Amino acid sequence: MLEHKTNMNIPSFSLVRQNQLLKEKLTDCFLLLLDKGRFVLNENVSTFEKKISNYCTVNHGIGVANGSDALYLSLIACGIGQGDEVITTPFTFFATAGSIIRAGAKPTFVDIDNETWNIATELIEEKVTPNTKAILPVHLYGCPAKMDKILQIAKKYKLKVIEDAAQALGAKYQGQRVGSLGDLSCFSFFPTKNLGAFGDAGMVVTDNPDIAEKVSLLRVHGSKIKYHHDLLGCNSRLDELQAAILNMKLNYLEQWTQRRRKIAELYSNLFKKHISAGSLSIKLPQEPKYAYHVYHQYTIQTNQKNELQKYLKNKGIGTTVYYPVPLHLQKVISSYGYRKGDFPVTETACKEVLSLPMFPELTDKEVSYVVDRVVKFFQSSSK
Repeated sequence: MLEHKTNMNIPSFSLVRQNQLLKEKLTDCFLLLLDKGRFVLNENVSTFEKKISNYCTVNHGIGVANGSDALYLSLIACGIGQGDEVITTPFTFFATAGSIIRAGAKPTFVDIDNETWNIATELIEEKVTPNTKAILPVHLYGCPAKMDKILQIAKKYKLKVIEDAAQALGAKYQGQRVGSLGDLSCFSFFPTKNLGAFGDAGMVVTDNPDIAEKVSLLRVHGSKIKYHHDLLGCNSRLDELQAAILNMKLNYLEQWTQRRRKIAELYSNLFKKHISAGSLSIKLPQEPKYAYHVYHQYTIQTNQKNELQKYLKNKGIGTTVYYPVPLHLQKVISSYGYRKGDFPVTETACKEVLSLPMFPELTDKEVSYVVDRVVKFFQSSSK
């Protein structure tokens, strides 16, 4: 590992370098859209829907306004509503549980696996009740959840499986792309995602034509024919500008994914040298044998997270905590009766996880600097 004598400034995430590299192509996207003057549900959206559904090896893609709406509309399209229960993880972004509540259902939380931070599949079945209608696993940080067990339970109890794949476009479970495993799947193209728009954007993908049609209607106020409304939907359309940008960026996704994986490999190899030598005690992200991880985040775990984060900030290194408060302890969810201590693995992770800089344009030298500073922190704290 290189010795770094001066501080570098490394953000946790940045699009500046990528935007500079793609500036000419991005400008072309804007100008073409300006010339055509069509901004809502037109050719860019339909092209992007086909590209993403093909990429996920499913038959239907429905562009929506954001990843949160993708989850919400998926639940509604599956007939989930008042009095129903949906099993999910408490260790994820709020939209996962928020969408369940918006649909009128109750989020039934299951603790997470200590290695992958995904839902602990061995704990799911005991949470199934007569009111359970779906399982909503999250492929957290770009690592697929253990889907074979989830699908087995779903088949046994006749439950829908809705994949929250917002962070995992391109990830694979046992060689099969996420997005093609459940009854339907949800993606976000928020700017920080592995494939990011210039604002909010999302998509639902599915092989089920009836569900696809329902989501298509729901995103435009439940209307198939203008001014005739068959369902109570909402306004959740993916706009042409975001779709045009995403169509262009999709050409680079595999290249960016490979770079993310290389960065993660470099992080891990450098850290493991110090862990083996006994000079470093942190938990590194795992890539299980069944998984192809796309490293939306490179997240470590340490009981000195707060001190480490402060130290790295002083050394010019940006970090982020995903997620500091588990969903079952969020104030807005307090009426469901969850208490501190209900999900101990989740609660420990919330206190101890720290995501290091991760984006495709990160250089090897910058990765080495981050590792060097993490190691120096633990060396100084052990004295």
